[in-house]
Amino acid sequence: MEFRCFLAKGVFMRSAKPMMPLELVERTILVIRDQKVIIDADLARLYGVTTKRLNEQVRRNLGRFPEDFMFPLTDEEKAEVVANCDHLSKLKFSPVLPSAFTEHGAIMAASVLNTPRAIEASVFVVRAFVKLREMISNHVQMAIKLSELEDRLQGHDEKFDQVFAAIRQLMAPGPPRKRIGFEVDEPKPRYGKR
Repeated sequence: MEFRCFLAKGVFMRSAKPMMPLELVERTILVIRDQKVIIDADLARLYGVTTKRLNEQVRRNLGRFPEDFMFPLTDEEKAEVVANCDHLSKLKFSPVLPSAFTEHGAIMAASVLNTPRAIEASVFVVRAFVKLREMISNHVQMAIKLSELEDRLQGHDEKFDQVFAAIRQLMAPGPPRKRIGFEVDEPKPRYGKR
């Protein structure tokens, strides 16, 4: 099972209008069962409500949360989340299995909570999911371009091999050459020796 935890401890930025940085939302997104999700405790914190209140509203509106919007974690997944994400260590002692919300589930949760903070935060949640999707798309495109470049270089390597083979053939000593000119079959004259 692939699992990644992006969250590092952080605090909400306070300004005249309560907002949160996009990076904080991005770091709450986990990959579980090959889906990008936010755990209910993180989502409740982002929306400014307690986890109990979030889960209460979800139970009251179960028809709005099909399995592709929200799913409960298994015991193994919960243990892995707790082990890999320090900020979720409180889940270790919870008797209830946490829920994981996909992008659509997080937006639906904001609509059932209907608090100003939840509505405002849902915009950041959507932007974070979109940004992650773009990053993944860029990685795929980069991998495709790298593969094309390797294929192109492979053809160049073969051509360079042919050039090097031709150069080696020219450099290699060939059979002994015949001397230029004509040869006389006469005995050589004896000069200086008597």
